[in-house]
Order: sequence, then structure tokens, then C-alpha cells
Amino acid sequence: MSGAVGAGAAAPAVQKRAAPASYDDLVSRVLAGRLGPDPRTLHIAVAFTTSQVVRHDGRRGGYRNEVLSLRLDRAVGSCAVEPGALSAGAVDDCVGADVAWLLEHPLTPVRVAALDAYLMHVAPHTPENGALPHPLPAGSSLEKSRARAKAVVELLDVRPGQTVLVVGVVNSLLEALRSRGIPYIPCDLKGGRTEWGEPIVTDALAELDRCDAVLASGMTLGNGSFEPLREHALRADKQLVMFAQTGSAVLPRLLGAGVSAVCAEPYPFFWLDGGPGVIHRYGHGHVHRQEHAHGHGHGHESGRPSGHRDGSTEAAL
Repeated sequence: MSGAVGAGAAAPAVQKRAAPASYDDLVSRVLAGRLGPDPRTLHIAVAFTTSQVVRHDGRRGGYRNEVLSLRLDRAVGSCAVEPGALSAGAVDDCVGADVAWLLEHPLTPVRVAALDAYLMHVAPHTPENGALPHPLPAGSSLEKSRARAKAVVELLDVRPGQTVLVVGVVNSLLEALRSRGIPYIPCDLKGGRTEWGEPIVTDALAELDRCDAVLASGMTLGNGSFEPLREHALRADKQLVMFAQTGSAVLPRLLGAGVSAVCAEPYPFFWLDGGPGVIHRYGHGHVHRQEHAHGHGHGHESGRPSGHRDGSTEAAL
């Protein structure tokens, strides 16, 4: 088995600021206008969903994906949803609505997409905001999926023999871990088996004590499982790397509060186009510990990857 993964070009220096204590704290700061313009003054111009069905050449399984996206000026915020779970009325609710109202919408995917759009608007993925761009070459859907997976796995900092809990089964990510000899526990709400016949567990929280690091999809924001993962990582001083199409601008704000690194992939996603693209990594090449906002616990402030769930967006690719 190879040695530690994660060495690379140093991330750009960014001005340190106290990380929000939690996802809810981040929302509270936005609603209070502490991170940018009053969200009551900003309105969503376009709301849309993106649906796809994919089966890569040479892969046994296929997947169906659906994403809700909201356009705020130049920014697009996104949240993956279970296919067919989002009504047309929910999309209609978003058009013309102010961001503050959407941040209190009864549907979690709407709230997440609105927060993502707002934070993308005030702090886009640029080196000035701490992002390290990573190019994706042109290619087939499988070629681009593998290129993204390689960029994501490079963000892990694990020693030989350490096990990674993968929350949101992405075959290309598992393939990249296998190629590096990194043991993993595949976890996805839909269960089933991986491309290599391995059983997929369905309860991520039950597996946390069996792993040394966590690699999780941004879809955990939309299904309510993110906060328990973040809290565990913070409490156990364990690496939590996020790969995010969902909440790509949200998760970098939680670096140092349990999130170790983020690989951010805003809309349009790699599977929409065969041409070259770019993803954005936060914390790549360095690990920096920062006091938690409440004065107890530590997190790694380093950047890493994005993911998927079996049967929905980010899990399939």
C-alpha cells in the first residue's frame, strides 16, 4: 500500500476568520447580514431542475440524478434531491422570492440551494476566497468522472492501514481509493453493492467509530446527515473531506469547524458537458488547525473533494 495521499501545491493564503459553529450558525449569520448584503434585498431570478440518467461504458449499474438550482445574479446555487421528490410548485416558489424567505422555506433542498446561491454570490470560487482551481480535461463522462475522483482523493491525508468511510457511493471515487490501496467502508442510503460486489452500509453514524477519516458528499446537506458527521469529526479530531456539487459554496465556510477540506463543483457539473472544466479545492496541500468558534474542539482547515449517492446526483458518477 502506498504512503499518505494529499501532498500538492500549496493553497493560496486567505485571511483567517472565525468559522461558523455549525450549519445553522452559518444560516443565522447570513440572515443577520453579517456575511454580505441583507438577503431580504436579493431575489432569485431563475429556478430550475436538472435531471439525467447515466450508465458509463463498462459499468454494471446506472443512475438517475436530479438537482434543484437557483440563479442569483451571476451565481447559481444547487442542491441534489431524490428523483421525483421535488414538486413543480416548489420550483415556482423560488422564482422572484427573496433569499431570506427561501432560507426559511419548509423544504430542505430549497433552503440549501438558496444558501448556496447567496454564498456563491458574495464569495465565488476564486483564489482570493481560498479556492485552488483544478482543471478537468475534456473527455467522456467516465473519463471526466475519473479525473474528478483523482482530484478528490488527492485531498485525503491518510496513513497506510487507515480506513475511510465514504458517505455517498461514487464508483469512480471507490476506484481511485482502491488504486491507492486505501481501505474504505462504502455507505449510501439506498444500500446495495458496489461495482466490486462489496456490501454498501446504510447508516453512516453507526460506522464512524470504525473509520479514521470521512469522505462525504455534499448531498448530506440535503438529507440532514451532514451535521452529525461534522460534529463527530470535530469531537474526534478526525478528517472530514467533502466533495460538493450540492452546497459547493456552503461547505468551504465550515472549514475549521469540523470540515477539513472541500472539493467544490458548482453548476454546470462535469457530467453536463464533454469539454474541459474546472473544480475548486479548498485547503489542498496544507492542514491548519483552528480553535473552534466556541473555544473547544479543533478541526482541520484543509481542502478536499465532492461526491454522490447511489441513485441520485453525486452518487452515480
